[in-house]
Amino acid sequence: MAGKVKRATKERRPKRKPCNFCIEKAVDVSYRDVNRLRKYISERGKIVPRRISGTCAKHQRMLTVAVKRARIIAFLPFVAE
Repeated sequence: MAGKVKRATKERRPKRKPCNFCIEKAVDVSYRDVNRLRKYISERGKIVPRRISGTCAKHQRMLTVAVKRARIIAFLPFVAE
């Protein structure tokens, strides 16, 4: 065990995706825009996390509220079929 040497490894982080809402300069995320919201929901019906979708924190919070409102009004399902 004394012969082991730790190597200096440099961890590479992938480049962050740009936020689609920031690119389009969207002021708010509408719960009525179901086609856009469906892109941010997984196949199982879960909201896709920020690190995967690439949205910024501000728009991710707005997106979450919009998805939840769309589910309550029955524009989107709560679970996948």
